[in-house]
Amino acid sequence: MTVPESNTGSPVRIDGPWTHRDVAANGARFHIAEMGDGPLVLLLHGFPQFWWTWRHQLPALADAGFRAVAMDLRGVGGSDRTPRGYDAANLALDITGVVRSLGEPDAALVGHDLGGYLAWTAAVMRPKLVRRLAVSSMPHPRRWRSAMLSDFSQSRAGSYVWGFQRPWLPERQLVADDAALVGRLVREWSGPGQEPSEEAVGVYRRAMTIPSTAHCSIEPYRWMVRSLARPDGIQFNRRMKRPVRVPTLHLHGSLDPAMRTRSAAGSGEYVEAPYRWRLFDGLGHFPHEEDPVAFSTELINWLKDPEPDR
Repeated sequence: MTVPESNTGSPVRIDGPWTHRDVAANGARFHIAEMGDGPLVLLLHGFPQFWWTWRHQLPALADAGFRAVAMDLRGVGGSDRTPRGYDAANLALDITGVVRSLGEPDAALVGHDLGGYLAWTAAVMRPKLVRRLAVSSMPHPRRWRSAMLSDFSQSRAGSYVWGFQRPWLPERQLVADDAALVGRLVREWSGPGQEPSEEAVGVYRRAMTIPSTAHCSIEPYRWMVRSLARPDGIQFNRRMKRPVRVPTLHLHGSLDPAMRTRSAAGSGEYVEAPYRWRLFDGLGHFPHEEDPVAFSTELINWLKDPEPDR
């Protein structure tokens, strides 16, 4: 795939059939790319990516009759890089704030990796603003916590999260050699034979080298670990006991090396609504990019199903 250069010269406002603009929410400015008309589907990226990871799903959802919007999370891509506000609860309020700023009564949230963690959180914190929930490559936050603390295999698979707890060094490593580490992570976390093109890797590397992006990308993971024994983290974990009460689609690659299948499976125990688990055989951590047709088809069919099954 050849990646077009942006007319603006920006490494994140990449040209395509979508429209770029900024919206204000929760005290910050957020960049979005949007396409289509209909019920809102808000797409939330993970690490080490930005909105462009949803480039295949934006037109697929728009063609299916949805208003598809991919946002850059706080501190990433074209969104504001604020000095604080990277705890999960505040990041979730960013998301629901964007839903309100878009003038919509609610949204179907589709989150991958960190975006999935925040989508789970938003569905618990602001249930009236979340119509449906689809999460890829990320367990429920309580399940994530349990797996990282008690499952040695998952703790080892998520060793990058522990490495992020060091001061300053992780940021320097992320941007060294034009963010070569970003390219390595995206390739290593992809399924066998599903590695991204050099052009796609280059897009993610350029976006990470925007000043302060590396630091802001790491801050949510620092909060996730450092808050485990703090009052705010304990309160958050207790808060996440509240069940998700909207239809939930849980997507996962069977060969995901960063988030093991057994870590993600079982998240349905926190859902008191129709819950569907879909495992993509042979795919890794980025099923929406590795097999975009299969992923988009599964997502759209579920979004259009008036009575999604358990």
